[in-house]
Amino acid sequence: MGDVVLKPDREQTLARAALDLMSECGVVPTPDNFELFYAHAAAENSAAARAIAEMLAQKTPFTPQSLQDLRAGAGVSRAVDHVGESMNTVIAAVMGRLNDVGRDAGQYSNTLSAASGELDAEQSPADLRKLVKSLLAATREMENRTANLEKELEKSSDQVSELRSKLDNVRKETLTDPLTGIANRKSFDNALAIAEEQTLLSGEPVSLLLCDIDNFKKFNDTWGHQTGDQVLRLVASCLSENVKGRDIAARYGGEEFGVVLRGTALKDAIHVAEQIRRAVEARRLIKKSTGDILGTITISIGVAQFTADEKAEATVRRADACLYGAKQSGRNLVISENDPRMALLSTDAA
Repeated sequence: MGDVVLKPDREQTLARAALDLMSECGVVPTPDNFELFYAHAAAENSAAARAIAEMLAQKTPFTPQSLQDLRAGAGVSRAVDHVGESMNTVIAAVMGRLNDVGRDAGQYSNTLSAASGELDAEQSPADLRKLVKSLLAATREMENRTANLEKELEKSSDQVSELRSKLDNVRKETLTDPLTGIANRKSFDNALAIAEEQTLLSGEPVSLLLCDIDNFKKFNDTWGHQTGDQVLRLVASCLSENVKGRDIAARYGGEEFGVVLRGTALKDAIHVAEQIRRAVEARRLIKKSTGDILGTITISIGVAQFTADEKAEATVRRADACLYGAKQSGRNLVISENDPRMALLSTDAA
């Protein structure tokens, strides 16, 4: 949480404020959650503290998913800061070494200029030998310094490459759901934005699937959250196995998942959705500790296709309406926006 030194009484005040706010917001006081709210109470200018302030201002509830995202974001922010500091250290060392070499080159140039002046004057053979010996020594020294610089620059280049690799890994972590290993909500939103732009510019068909695990709360209540996590990972695995290439499968939030299918019209998207639904239904949930089969899992899926004259949010709303239609029609179903059952649901709702 930074290197700010606080007096004990202020630390206690901030700790109480953080715990009171957590209680008021219904947040479980785990150490990780406490760290987030303490940063907010201390008015730190961190991404997590700013996000909490914004959620409080908008009266947004703190859900397990949003807290997980905040914790992941805080960890990523610290990792990025660490890599940035290391990168700055390497760059500062290289710049300092280059400045030294610049001074060395200047001195060598002065030595050559002085020698040139001496060569213009009348010199005895002994003086000439002495001058040549001095120039050779200066040249060897400059060669050694240049060779050392090359080695140092090569080492620094390797360090920078390693730091870039770490930064790439951090960036990947910001786009990955830690529980399931597939893309997270941020990555999904990015994919939606790209799909919206692609549809507008090229007319490429893009479809959207929204998936929800049927009766997920029952799994959690009956078998506990660890089994619930196993269910989420199982569904994520089925999505990954049936989504390839430019397509992206992501955890949309809680027990909901989203799939963006590039170059895929509605008819083909329905086919992909059915593949996913059948793949999930074919799996058996097994309790790892006992080997007992706990039952089958099913999902409901809503399917919609992007149109060039609407925002991604509108496509999400239509896919979500289809998902609701699948739930209302009995679950374990795929329903698209042109499905006749949607018209019946609309009539019933009217």
